[in-house]
Amino acid sequence: MAEQLIFDWPVGVSLEAADFFVSRANETAFRMVRDPARWPQGKLLLTGPGGAGKSHLSRVFAVTQGARIVTSDAIAGLFPDKALVVEGVDNLTPAQEPDLFHLHNHMIAHGLPLLMTARSLPGTWGIVLPDLNSRMQATTPVRIAPPDDALLEALLMKLFADRQILVPPTLPRYLAQRIDRSYLAAQQIVAALDSAALASGKSVSTRMAATLLEQDTTHG
Repeated sequence: MAEQLIFDWPVGVSLEAADFFVSRANETAFRMVRDPARWPQGKLLLTGPGGAGKSHLSRVFAVTQGARIVTSDAIAGLFPDKALVVEGVDNLTPAQEPDLFHLHNHMIAHGLPLLMTARSLPGTWGIVLPDLNSRMQATTPVRIAPPDDALLEALLMKLFADRQILVPPTLPRYLAQRIDRSYLAAQQIVAALDSAALASGKSVSTRMAATLLEQDTTHG
């Protein structure tokens, strides 16, 4: 199994392809993003929850294809001459929908790959413009699933490393077996442990993690 990682994390996080850990949860998305020749009409919609790796995979695509990355609120009047990534297309307002519609047409007409990211499928966005709705419904979607055990453990290791936190080698597995199986839960426990270590002046440890998890259970 290849070892690669990329997630929607704060500044300072490594977003290289070699940092993306591939597991069953994201393998299809990883392969599709790296092979735009397989995209019908040259369009792909990458979906998944926050922190799942959409921005990381967008970066992988941009590096390999020489693509530009923009957010959905920056596409007005945009008619690029190369591949493009538009992040957060599910955040479009009705007034911005024509911009994405015209961008679709431009990219298709010029044979340019268009990668879009969103947290959900178009049917849940409440798209007002019928022409854009038809374009989005015709766009191939690929989903990053909730993390499996291997991916959750790798994600925890990556989050600690990105914060330059040295932890016992058994801690990521210990946490993976006790937190919710989600990208958000992994980010929250690592942030909490970082804060606890700074406040106490102690190193992150399994005992510290057990204390935090117990507090969460008590307060929950």
